[in-house]
Amino acid sequence: MNSVAAVAVIGSGKMGEILAAGMVRAGAFRADQIFVTDASEQRVAEVVDRHGFRSPGGNLAAVGAAGIVLLAVKPKDVAQVLEEIGPGLGDGHLVISIAAGITTAFIEQGLPQGAVVRAMPNAASQVGEGMTAICAGSRATIEQLETARVILQGVGPVIVIEESYIDAVTAVSGSGPAYFALFAEAMIDAGVTVGLPRSVSEQLVAQTMRGTAALVTDGGMQPVEVRSAVTSPGGTTAMAVGELERAGVRAAVLNAVQAAFDRSRVLRGPSS
Repeated sequence: MNSVAAVAVIGSGKMGEILAAGMVRAGAFRADQIFVTDASEQRVAEVVDRHGFRSPGGNLAAVGAAGIVLLAVKPKDVAQVLEEIGPGLGDGHLVISIAAGITTAFIEQGLPQGAVVRAMPNAASQVGEGMTAICAGSRATIEQLETARVILQGVGPVIVIEESYIDAVTAVSGSGPAYFALFAEAMIDAGVTVGLPRSVSEQLVAQTMRGTAALVTDGGMQPVEVRSAVTSPGGTTAMAVGELERAGVRAAVLNAVQAAFDRSRVLRGPSS
């Protein structure tokens, strides 16, 4: 069998499993149209048992059973996997790679046939609220890029970008959940410091983050508008924001994103 109506997930780690489950949840594929592989046979068994996916018995067999390949292995393992699956790929295959730092050109060099789309999802994909950026390799058609977009939107919104932006996307969106989580952690601890029970502080901070995001995404407000709407002259929020500004929060965020961007370029390496 070699049909676009099936997906081979090469690498069934956390993100591979999340994306595969999202495809099924969104109705793009049935569970029995997902073929999963992994270096760990135990991991494959767990994922198959949990979701009802199928295990074809190896990477090459999985590629032969599907028209779409989700490459979800660690960056260091990409070259070896490409060598293994290359003989099983034809012109009609679509390879979607989520391997951080690995360019479409590098993947195309390792595959004699098949189109490549590169994707950068983030951790919120686990709850269907991810943000994924995708870009096309030199062989990918507009139709194949759209296929990738439809598949990946099962875990959240998808945007199409130029590949030159991928390192910046990694720094802002790929790493972004950690930045917000760190700020939330600090706010929860601060709430406890001023007398709140930890469980109450956690609930307050989590819902405040959710509500603020909704004001921007659903309410159509710019972040600066949200801040201005909450900040009354001489009020409690003004005092708090003043302290954050004096602590250099803006500069710290800029420095953090720049550091992530620089690291992403280093991980890309000269060979990719």
